[in-house]
Amino acid sequence: MSQPHTGSADVTGVNPTQVFTYRHSTAVRITHWINVLCLLILVMSGLQIFNATPALYWGQQSKFSAPLYELQFPAWATLPGYQDLATGRHWHFFFAWAFVINGLAYLVHGFATRHVQRDLIPTAAELKNIPTVIRDHARLKFPRGEEAKRYNALQQLSYVGVVFVLLPVTVLAGLTMSPGIDAAAPWLLDLFGGRQSARTVHFICAFTIVAFVLVHVIMVLISGVWNNLRSMITGRYAIQQEDLHP
Repeated sequence: MSQPHTGSADVTGVNPTQVFTYRHSTAVRITHWINVLCLLILVMSGLQIFNATPALYWGQQSKFSAPLYELQFPAWATLPGYQDLATGRHWHFFFAWAFVINGLAYLVHGFATRHVQRDLIPTAAELKNIPTVIRDHARLKFPRGEEAKRYNALQQLSYVGVVFVLLPVTVLAGLTMSPGIDAAAPWLLDLFGGRQSARTVHFICAFTIVAFVLVHVIMVLISGVWNNLRSMITGRYAIQQEDLHP
């Protein structure tokens, strides 16, 4: 997950009409790209695991005669590309722990440097501006000048919801599907209402994350592909000088 690194000074670029600002710290950029790799493998290996029992249920046990939903994913979307539940689980569990450790590293860095407090938590004034932000996004009107240096309230709420609600619920629901974890923490089964309920919650959360990522990618594409990619690779984000001084 990315966030602006707004503490660094602006520097003038080769183009005299541009000013570069450092949006993302090194730690944020590294954890971001590790997340990209982990999420890709988690989704594909997760689809491999799902295809072994391609239906969702609610409660403690599967009621094969009354599934909530049935769905089979194509082989090209799974890892591995052929039916192999054991290998899919190995990939999924390894990268799940890598994802958790990477996420914890991001949070430790974010809180220690106050990036989370400063860049992800919206102020009261920013929250009041949400209707305007929604209208601007609907018209594909993106922030310029000083506003481009900081996330708007809609982005902040989205990231806070994903980082502090959606991802923790996804991880806890995934852990609840493990009999070993359930033996050590039986309260997880009570929390989700059973192992099959946890599986359904895990599936819904995972695809909500995929939807969030797709929207994120679309916004990157339409708001400036190279500028956004450069900021996540080098940390440098270009802003037009005339936007800074209207």
